[in-house]
Amino acid sequence: MSSATDTASDTYHYEHSGITIRKLSEHVGVEIEGVDLASPLQAHVIRDIKDAWERHGVAVFRNQELPPVAHRDFSAHFGPLVGHVLSRFNMSECPEVTLISNVVNDKGEKIGADRAGMLWHSDMSFVKRPSMGSLLYCVECPPVGADTQFASMYAAYEALDSEDQKHLATLRAIHDYPWHYRTYLKHRTQLTPEEEAKTPPVAHPVVRTHSSTGQQALYVGEGLTRTIEGMEESEGRKLVIELSDFATQPQFVYAHKWRPGDLVFWDNRSTMHRATEFDDRYRRLMRRTTILGDEPFYRAA
Repeated sequence: MSSATDTASDTYHYEHSGITIRKLSEHVGVEIEGVDLASPLQAHVIRDIKDAWERHGVAVFRNQELPPVAHRDFSAHFGPLVGHVLSRFNMSECPEVTLISNVVNDKGEKIGADRAGMLWHSDMSFVKRPSMGSLLYCVECPPVGADTQFASMYAAYEALDSEDQKHLATLRAIHDYPWHYRTYLKHRTQLTPEEEAKTPPVAHPVVRTHSSTGQQALYVGEGLTRTIEGMEESEGRKLVIELSDFATQPQFVYAHKWRPGDLVFWDNRSTMHRATEFDDRYRRLMRRTTILGDEPFYRAA
């Protein structure tokens, strides 16, 4: 049982663990203060972090010294970790950690996934068991740009009228990584036939029931959701864009401005996100871990 007090206010406190929660926007995002993520953490601290994360969708931790192994070990408190589906972006010495970067090595190759996630999406929605949560740590970031925006899919669902909610709950959407790569990542080395075979298109419900909170959330995004199952391709794509645009209205969004030492932990079951553009003169080096989730489902309230 959570020991949080006064969760309706902009700042509240968990008495047992001593952590403080400060809300960053109306619908999504909190900053969690009073914890060193690189140190051993007791079970009740992890429980309170998980509670705040699931309540608010995005948890921000500032000023953390988090080497890759510590990043991995903190992440593993919340579930099994999986590397990127493209192993070329995983750290060789710590394969659970993926590099996202525009930095170039001695061979002239990008050391990580560059310009990753710049369209609205939920991580790994293109597999049968998408990511439950992702944890992104900032090593280096540009002085301007390269923000990450997060949208509350709870708030978006709740803003729909009841008839739209009922109709959308009957639909399934097609999430397609090879299509995404061919369409939006032409600047990268393209997927091999073997890599494409590992990620065939999958269908998930358009309205997803959160497996812990029981709340309903929209589960479509422009970047990885190609179309709607059973609809003509262009008609389904039009509906995907309409829903993605609706869900990412400013009132549903928190934009995170990165500083080195930030760790941001988001819930892929209740939010989606995108990165913003930046000047390539500046280095960007981020590390990400990914927590395995369960198969999305819809259950009527």
